[in-house]
Amino acid sequence: MSRICELTGKGRQVGNNVSHANNKTKRVFLPNLQNVTLISESLEKSVKLRVSTHGLRSVEHNGGLDNWLAKTSDEKLSIKARRLKRDVVKKRSTTTATAA
Repeated sequence: MSRICELTGKGRQVGNNVSHANNKTKRVFLPNLQNVTLISESLEKSVKLRVSTHGLRSVEHNGGLDNWLAKTSDEKLSIKARRLKRDVVKKRSTTTATAA
């Protein structure tokens, strides 16, 4: 399983360890990924995703998973999240059409 956030696309970064003597060696900075279960209100089901803590805070800030998916471009999302976004948009369009 790759170390990439399924919602934000945040992945590993490469940098240097710098010693006191200014020697530089390559190192990797990994994102803080968590396995979380997020609830989709429009689909009325829970979804398991591997999300960075930054992505989790962004979802909470935007008012939940459904609102965050609607605002996010497809390029950042994983395939699983794109499918979820498609289902949420479809469900929202059918509920607004029946309400009108």
